Amino acid sequence: MAQRYHVFSLPLELLETLVPRNLISQPPPPAVSTIIQTAPPVSDNARACNICLGATFADVTEQRSHFRSDWHRYNVKIRLRGGSPVTELAFAQLVDGLEDSLSGSASSDESSDDSDAVKVLVNKIKRTSRSPSLSEERQTPLTALTWFHSPPSTQIGVYRMLFPIDTPAPSYLAELKSIQERVEGGRKWALFMVAGGHFAGAIVEVSRPAEDQDSTFSAKTKKKPPKPKPETSILKHKTFHRYTTRRKQGGSQSVNDNSKGAAISAGAMLRRYGEQALRDDIRNLLLDWADDIQDCERIWLRASVSNRRIFLDYENCVINKGDDRLRTFPFPTRRPTQSELVRCLLELTQVKTSHLTEEALRAQDEAFLASLPKPKVVPSVLPTAVPEKAKPQRLTKEEEAYREKWSRLLDMISKGRSEPLKSFWEREGASLGGVDALIPEWTGDRHASLLQIAVQSGQEDVTRWLLYELHADPTILVPSLGVLQEAANESDTSNAPPLQGVGSRRTAYDLARARAVRDIFRQCAGDHPDWWDWFGAAHVPSTFNKEREEARDEKKKQRKKGLKEKMREREARERERESKQSDIDDEQVEAKSEPRSQDPTAPRKLGGSSGAVDGVVGLTAELRAKVERERRARAAEARLKILTGA
Repeated sequence: MAQRYHVFSLPLELLETLVPRNLISQPPPPAVSTIIQTAPPVSDNARACNICLGATFADVTEQRSHFRSDWHRYNVKIRLRGGSPVTELAFAQLVDGLEDSLSGSASSDESSDDSDAVKVLVNKIKRTSRSPSLSEERQTPLTALTWFHSPPSTQIGVYRMLFPIDTPAPSYLAELKSIQERVEGGRKWALFMVAGGHFAGAIVEVSRPAEDQDSTFSAKTKKKPPKPKPETSILKHKTFHRYTTRRKQGGSQSVNDNSKGAAISAGAMLRRYGEQALRDDIRNLLLDWADDIQDCERIWLRASVSNRRIFLDYENCVINKGDDRLRTFPFPTRRPTQSELVRCLLELTQVKTSHLTEEALRAQDEAFLASLPKPKVVPSVLPTAVPEKAKPQRLTKEEEAYREKWSRLLDMISKGRSEPLKSFWEREGASLGGVDALIPEWTGDRHASLLQIAVQSGQEDVTRWLLYELHADPTILVPSLGVLQEAANESDTSNAPPLQGVGSRRTAYDLARARAVRDIFRQCAGDHPDWWDWFGAAHVPSTFNKEREEARDEKKKQRKKGLKEKMREREARERERESKQSDIDDEQVEAKSEPRSQDPTAPRKLGGSSGAVDGVVGLTAELRAKVERERRARAAEARLKILTGA
């Protein structure tokens, strides 16, 4: 089981060996700089090694033995890597510093590669002298724990919140050593939690006072020595609960009122009363514990933004808002209870321990850095100059007048104002380019000629005037950009010709949606066949023959008339069938309602005849009443005949 340490009573031998540990921190290299020379001297002796700081030898055998030694091979590898060679004494110190060092002497009969000691030393120097990689340059996130390392393989972690807020990271170790000293009266903390109407608070002692020392017992006494007092003890504690939150809804009633408005239900009123009572209870408790809270070294508070107002920012508050002792719990907490306060206290005061070697720590750190997201590379691209918007070109008075003429012309054609159009064309027609002039692009119209606009708008008089009087060209093709717009328009008659596909060669006749407009083209083609290529380039299917059209119209009228006569005959047959059916129904009702002929002198059964009842079975209430009235009338007539002797 791992040994547990209290943050205010760490062993002295552990404190003396602690060093701050950062991510990818390396232990400092051995202090051998005093015996390392930056520039190896060059010796004039033939039996000397210029690499190993001018070492000399008595004979060739000693020189050859030196060349095979670990010291020489280590210096050669260091020189190749750009480092400085070391003396034989410094090399011996490096080898002794290794946990699993070898003897360092090389056998003259060994023909293998470098020994394990040389490999370890070279790799170690390579790691310590390497330049920081991209992963090491990443900004590591700040954790709640700060770690210290004790060689060879012990690490302890302490929460940063235990130290003063303005303490820099390099001074954490000095602060950790300073809090080991016992103070007069002991160190006290205050812990408060509030959530969901639950409150838990306590005043605890986290370090025994300086005057409270364990009494020593002599060996002669037979009594057992008492158990050592625990470092932490609860001096005061209090928990209570108020109804402030609707079950499984979350959030206090005041927060809900602020967001949605004050509710009027009984439950809402109870929760408001619970919040006020909880606030009063907590503030009264803080007032009772005011002296103890003033002596506390730290005040730990777990509360939401709205609940923090219970402890801070009110008149005669015990805890000021800017108090340096205020801390929040640096780990998740559960429902505020006394047991939860004890758990949080142990979590804060117990030191986290681990036992990892330097190699394992390094591998763990590198794996952690590799898991971090790579920093975003800011592209060093010069901002491109935003092109300035082209300023609208100012028009001259002549251009403005020209555009005004075109706008008036197109408006009169599309609205079918034939009389103003004729007078306007007499004045301005020649200046606009004639009847077949192409429509300017700045108008935004996707038609090519005035005839196409008149046909598209369904203006019969304007179309007739353009074809007969102005001799407008019907063979001008519609621009391909306008095909999509025209294809979206639905035909107003079932006899409209189908619109051709995008990219087809369409003319003004193809744009006509009404039959009357198409007939104008056919009439003009019949009256003046030599004007244009009506049946080819103009896409007119045939000429307009008045007799044939009248015959076709007459045929349609006869067909409609025949249909109407058939409908009348069918309605007459239906009425006749309904009348016959009604007569049959009346006869059946009369037959059922007519009583059976019976001799008045014949004996009758008691209780009357059952036929009267059977006669009205299945009839409606009105028919039953009618049959009953007839039956009574006939019975009265029969009695009168008997009395009169008729």
